[in-house]
Amino acid sequence: QSELRESLFNEIKNRIRETDLSLPSPYGPWLYYQRTAAGDEYPRHFRCPRPADDSLQVDQANEQLLLDPNALANGGFLALGAFSISPDHQLLAYSLDTTGDEIYQLFIKDLATGAITTLPFEQCDGSLTWANDNRTLFFGELDDTHRPHRLYRHTLGSTEAKLVFEEPDGRFFLHCYRASSERQLILQLGSKTTSEAWVLDADTPLGEFRCLATREEEHDYDVDHGQLDGQWRWLIRSNQNGINFALYALDEDAAKASSNSREQWRELVAHDPQVMLEGFCLNASAYVLSLREGGLPVIQVHPAGLPSYRVQLPDAAYSLSVQDTLEFASPRIRLRYEALNRPAQVRQLELASGAQQVLKETAVLGPFDADAYVSQRLWATAADGTQVPISLVARRDVLASSEQAATPAPLYLYGYGAYGACLDPWFSHARLSLLERGFVFAIAHVRGGGELGEAWYRAGKLEHKANSFSDFIACAEHLIASGYTRPQQLAISGGSAGGLLIGAVLNQRPELFAAAIAEVPFVDVLNTMQNPDLPLTVTEYDEWGDPHDPAAYARIKAYAPYENVSAQPYPAMLVVAGYNDSRVQYWEA
Repeated sequence: QSELRESLFNEIKNRIRETDLSLPSPYGPWLYYQRTAAGDEYPRHFRCPRPADDSLQVDQANEQLLLDPNALANGGFLALGAFSISPDHQLLAYSLDTTGDEIYQLFIKDLATGAITTLPFEQCDGSLTWANDNRTLFFGELDDTHRPHRLYRHTLGSTEAKLVFEEPDGRFFLHCYRASSERQLILQLGSKTTSEAWVLDADTPLGEFRCLATREEEHDYDVDHGQLDGQWRWLIRSNQNGINFALYALDEDAAKASSNSREQWRELVAHDPQVMLEGFCLNASAYVLSLREGGLPVIQVHPAGLPSYRVQLPDAAYSLSVQDTLEFASPRIRLRYEALNRPAQVRQLELASGAQQVLKETAVLGPFDADAYVSQRLWATAADGTQVPISLVARRDVLASSEQAATPAPLYLYGYGAYGACLDPWFSHARLSLLERGFVFAIAHVRGGGELGEAWYRAGKLEHKANSFSDFIACAEHLIASGYTRPQQLAISGGSAGGLLIGAVLNQRPELFAAAIAEVPFVDVLNTMQNPDLPLTVTEYDEWGDPHDPAAYARIKAYAPYENVSAQPYPAMLVVAGYNDSRVQYWEA
């Protein structure tokens, strides 16, 4: 076994390019980028003068090392939180977690002198947001349950920070960020079902944040600031007219005149029961919608003064997102695209024309041909008749054999199904070692995820949580019945809330699986949800229910993996815990 482990490790490692340069991002007079060298644990952060021809050509002779996490880690654990350049490019604000508990120390580096200042604040969430004066920073503080609950303002040169906002409701997390226009700061407050946005002119950081639309239970909205038809406006994504969200515009002056501006919102994109509006982004010359239709992500571009269009892509099942909007005035954005058989690509999109260019593709060292693998989208039928999507990849010859039911293959089935999160198909260097050995890899897109919109999420939470488990079992049964695999060859896997999924299906149908992997599994859900002092409790009532309510208690107890272990043969299991995991405590596993 140890020999196999060693050879697998080397096989995976040898596919990954250890020396790599990230795609440089133009920002002001500089190109910013990261470089990984062989033997490094972390990429180093650099900048160089921006070329006059606006190319992405790095000038190594004149580059400046901004941060080397390898030196900071000194062989220990390190996670970089914020990496935030001041608007005048003179200072770097960054945050570090050196234990894995996601509590950060804050630092300021003077990029001219290299002098580093450690800020004397504790219990920080790691965020750092600059105002336009290059002297004022906003940061978040964690409460005892690890919830970002306070926002502070710090002026460089002082040793103090002023409390500017406190969120007393334990269900709400706060998050501060700069608007796309760089002219406004946004403080977003959100629970699982409800949100509220407060805004502040980035040029007047000593002013007061003001509320854009007062919170109302079940009203979820988020905002950004930019230009539309030549006017400065707020764009707002809101579910006030339907669960799949619509897009609205609000004039900047109207927003200032009212503490609750909803009556002034003008609809730009109407609610569509078939299409989920997952997000949007803004450039000076266009707004871009991230949609979800038929279980797949879609990017729709609305350039100023031109017809809207959808971005066209090569694969049947894929991941697609806006990776970077670059500068607000930029005529182009960057998309991130990948499929089960295609390594991640960064594509440049010209907003006006829709022209695409692949700027970078993640390297796979050694022999690799994306077309030697086939990716498919299948549909399983759940117990209540619902069609559940499955994404699948295998070597072409393996799939041909199993489709003729000649030789079922070993199959690795992955699932999650919570919080409305989407498990869009992704590429993995490590997974190639399974595929090369004749495995099929599949993802069960069960209810509770967001792959088919908000209704899909709601059909797998609270009183409908059991659908996540029965959907996963239906996917396994469909793969077996279709000849792809058989129970003796079927391994299943999930992590965190996906570990709860694995625990529940193992209790319900242990004979269906040969092996199971549960990574930091949330399996003691009933006891955890009864302890409001733990990080995953009060804010999670909207996902699982509050067991202080007898009906919710009975419902959670009926599926909670810890509560339902019984004397029956279970498959082989690998269970992994994180000693400092702030979300799923180590004793759960």
